[in-house]
Formats: sequence, structure tokens, C-alpha cells
Amino acid sequence: MEIFRAGHVPSRKGPADWFTGQVRIDMLFDPAAPDRVQGASVTFEPGARTAWHTHPLGQTLIVTVGLGRAQRDGGPV
Repeated sequence: MEIFRAGHVPSRKGPADWFTGQVRIDMLFDPAAPDRVQGASVTFEPGARTAWHTHPLGQTLIVTVGLGRAQRDGGPV
């Protein structure tokens, strides 16, 4: 078991090739071999969004504050 204090990794700006607008990423946990799961808290300022991308192993989104839109390729928003 590993225990980390909140804020043990500094926040970083969302990279411009992944996001449009102001986005902050706070990593919650990163994979350590052989794990492949990671978790992050991503904060979007109004009007910010992600670029189209895929998650071949799937993705879980947990909305903790506010409203957002999500879409699968070719599906409804």
C-alpha cells in the first residue's frame, strides 16, 4: 500500500495539443508496472475542451463539479 498526501505532485497546465482553452491537470495516481491504470482530476475553465482522441482500453469520467458534454465518435453529444 502506498499513501500520498494531496498535492504531492504539482498541478500542470493541460498541453495545447490535447486541450483548447485553460485546463489544469492534477494527477491522483500513475501506473506502476504491471498496472496500466492512472487517475487525474482535470479542471476545465469555461469554453475549454479536449481534442478528439481515443482510449483503446476504455475511460471512466467522474464529474464532481459543474456540467460538461461528452460524445462517442459518431454518437450524440
